[in-house]
Amino acid sequence: ALGVGFIWLSPVYASPMVDNGYDISDYRAIAPAFGTLADFDMLVAEAKARGIRIVMDLVVNHCSDQHGWFLEACISDKSPTHDYFIWRDPAPNGGPPDGCKACFGGSAWTFVPALGKYYFGFFSPAQPDLNWQNPALRAEIYDMMNWWLDRGIGGFRMDVISLIGKDVDAGIYEEGPDLHPFLQEMHRETLAGRDVMTIGESWSVSPATATLYAGRNRAELDMVFQFNHV
Repeated sequence: ALGVGFIWLSPVYASPMVDNGYDISDYRAIAPAFGTLADFDMLVAEAKARGIRIVMDLVVNHCSDQHGWFLEACISDKSPTHDYFIWRDPAPNGGPPDGCKACFGGSAWTFVPALGKYYFGFFSPAQPDLNWQNPALRAEIYDMMNWWLDRGIGGFRMDVISLIGKDVDAGIYEEGPDLHPFLQEMHRETLAGRDVMTIGESWSVSPATATLYAGRNRAELDMVFQFNHV
């Protein structure tokens, strides 16, 4: 009766909750604190019966260090998921590869002694960044997004989505060179033709660049961007 058209849920996926659920350990499971997948399906159905769609908060810039992908990646540099993450050799002095600082403090690089390498985490060591340059990783993400969309959700709020095109070697993190090709691919593989809405979070989008995300002439990439001032 209030005229609500959608409900945006903060992350409800399985997570150690180091960062309030923004560290996802299983993209296809619900955190027990919130219920079960059956409870979620009921919520989607009951909301939809009232003309309300459920929008999920989705984090694909990084995951939890407890995610199966990362646990396997740390076993060996030959692990199938090793290249799902961003790894670099130590600097000549054995320290981090560069001086990039994490948003939550300290170096953005964390050393894994068993591998003799550092992995990149823009937020915290508990949130390793995903390597969007890996097409197998992107395919996993698109398959997961379609799995949720097929369950009847109304779309996604994409957390820090403007970071996925980063070039760490060049020191470019926001709106990196591959951002828009990745977003356009995501649109083609998941969103195109569906009756859904997508909200993207960016720290740097401006009136001058907003149309690169939402302009109808950009491969019909239909994303509404949220402006965050930090």
